[in-house]
Order: sequence, then structure tokens, then C-alpha cells
Amino acid sequence: MLTKTKIYLSSPHMGGSEQKFVSEAFNTNWIAPLGPNVDGFENDLKSYLGNKKEVAVLSSGTAAIHLALEILNVTSGDEVLCQSFTFSASANPIIYQGARPVFIDSEKDTWNMCPELLEIAIQDRIQKYKKPKAIIAVHLYGMPYKVKEINAVAEKYNIPVVEDSAEALGSTYFNKACGTLSDIGILSFNGNKIITTSGGGAMIVNNLEQKEKAIFLSTQARDNAPHYEHSTVGFNYRMSNVLAGIGRGQMEVLDDRVQARRNNYEFYKMNLEKFDSIEFQEEVEGFYANRWITCIKTDSFSKREQIRLTLLEDDIESRPLWKPMHLQPVFKDCLHFTNGVSEDLFDKGLCLPSGSNLSQEDLDRIMENILKTPKL
Repeated sequence: MLTKTKIYLSSPHMGGSEQKFVSEAFNTNWIAPLGPNVDGFENDLKSYLGNKKEVAVLSSGTAAIHLALEILNVTSGDEVLCQSFTFSASANPIIYQGARPVFIDSEKDTWNMCPELLEIAIQDRIQKYKKPKAIIAVHLYGMPYKVKEINAVAEKYNIPVVEDSAEALGSTYFNKACGTLSDIGILSFNGNKIITTSGGGAMIVNNLEQKEKAIFLSTQARDNAPHYEHSTVGFNYRMSNVLAGIGRGQMEVLDDRVQARRNNYEFYKMNLEKFDSIEFQEEVEGFYANRWITCIKTDSFSKREQIRLTLLEDDIESRPLWKPMHLQPVFKDCLHFTNGVSEDLFDKGLCLPSGSNLSQEDLDRIMENILKTPKL
């Protein structure tokens, strides 16, 4: 009897040419955290993003956010406004800096940071404490946030925006690449992302001076001296030449990966949009999502759990949407400006399997299980 294979939420998907770049690193002994693949991967990303920004590849997306806050001089006693409906890696680096996160809830259109609540929070903090030092906004699940509105608020109060595009490589906002739409952008190449370097990330900055500062800080902040001289604290955050080789191979198939995930979304939507109990994360006009993860919102917690558990019984991985940061135990004492949107999404929302390597047989099996849900 054949055993069914597990279907993962979002598994790595190699394109085939990654081995060429990795073998080159081994054959030329470029195993250290520098080398031609690092330069090549940065140039590939820069070209893909439109050549108007500079890119530094790092050990993770979290490292990129941390260095972004470092470059923006966020320090102890500062406050940083952060999207609440996100993964904890968006917020943790604020704590690394000794600063305090202030969480902002979502709007209903994109499920991302609400511009109206953002301004309310800024006014509140100016009145009661001091002006926040930075804003971290997130393109959740690859869906662009309302960039024009968020940037307008940020510019009004002269607060820089860190654009968390960890999930949004390949997404665009009015034909401009996500990650290039604010003061500093970040990417992630974790194993479950649209492309992967096993572990890795990138910082997207406006000029070579900022890139050089990011590289300096990411390589232990060693001063220019014949000996080891350090006048500031640095970090071990630079991507290795081997992992950058994987990234170069993955860049060759990035557009195919985006299309495959968008096809997954269309399959789910075609089969489920007839049910009044299910809503999708829809694109706003001018927004193009890479559909890293296809997400649905059901009409109740029990319905969401019925679908999730039915899939689990057939060894199919799905997952509730992100638990908002303002509900997380680790951030229970943090300020938050909320409207109930993210809590409702967490209660009723589900991430469906979305890997670019899903076969039609996999998709049919997933759908067969979803349709078993009573009174869908």
C-alpha cells in the first residue's frame, strides 16, 4: 500500500543551477564569508529590484532589520512603531536595541498596517513621551501594504520607514519592487521563502555609503588598521559565499516561483470563492502580490479549525494566520493601538499550502480535504 507524502506549507524548491555556483565556491576555495558569489548575488538582486538601490546580503532578514535600526540610530529609550500583525522577527530587533515597540493594528483591505492608526499613535507618543524613532511596516504574506498612505504619514512627522519585505520578493506596488519603496528595505531567504539560501537575508539601501556601513557593521565593525581595531560594536551578520551561490541559482527561477505561487492562489480562489464563509486576501488596484502564502479568512474560529484539522489528518500542513504581536506574552506590556482587525484575522484565518513545487495532484488532494468540511 502506497503511503501518501506529507504536503508542507511552503517547502524549499531548488531550480537546478544552484549546485553550479556552490561547486564553484568549493573549487576555488571561496568558503569564507566573502567572494564572487556574494558580489554576484547582490548584483542580481540589485538588477531585479530596478538598479536604483544598493543591496547588502546578510545572514538573515532579522539581521537586516537589526542593522536597519542600528543605521537609523535607534537606541535605549526610543520607541519604534511596528505592525502588530506579523512574525516576531519584525519586532524582536527593536528589543535588541534596548528600544520599545509600539504596535499598530491592520486595515481590512490588505491586512497590513493601518495608516490612520499609525498617525493616531504618532500623535499620542509625541504628546505623552517623544517622537518615535522609526516605523516598521510589513508586506504581509507578499501583499504590499498601503505604501503611499504610510509614507505620507511618515514624511509628515519625519520618521523613517523600514520596509519589511521578508515575504515580498517579487511583489510590486504600482510596478515598483517591494523592498525599494521606503528608507530601508529588508528581504529574507529563509527556507520557506519564495527563494531561499537556506538561511539568509538582505538589506536594501539608498546609496553606497549606507551599504558600506551595513557591511562594516555586519563584519564585526573592524576599523581600517593592520591589526584588529574596533571603535564600535559590530555583528557577525554577513552572508557566506557558499549560501550566496545558492541565491544566485535561485534568482534564475524567481519569476517562475512567483508565477507558480500565484497559480496556487488562483486554484484555491476558483474552487472556494463560491462559499460565502470564505474570504481571500485580495489585491488592491496597482498592487501585485507574489502570493508567497495563500491565506483565507473563514466566518468563525470553529470553521477555521475544522479545515485545519481535516487537512492535518491527511498529513497536510496548514497554519493559523500570525498571532498579533500585541497578544504575544513576550510583548504583553507594550503599548498598542488596535481596532480588532488583526485579532479577527488570527481567530478566523488560515494559511494554505502554497509551495511553488506543489503538483496538481497535491492541489487536488488539498482541495478534496477542504471540501470535506461540514457546512463549508
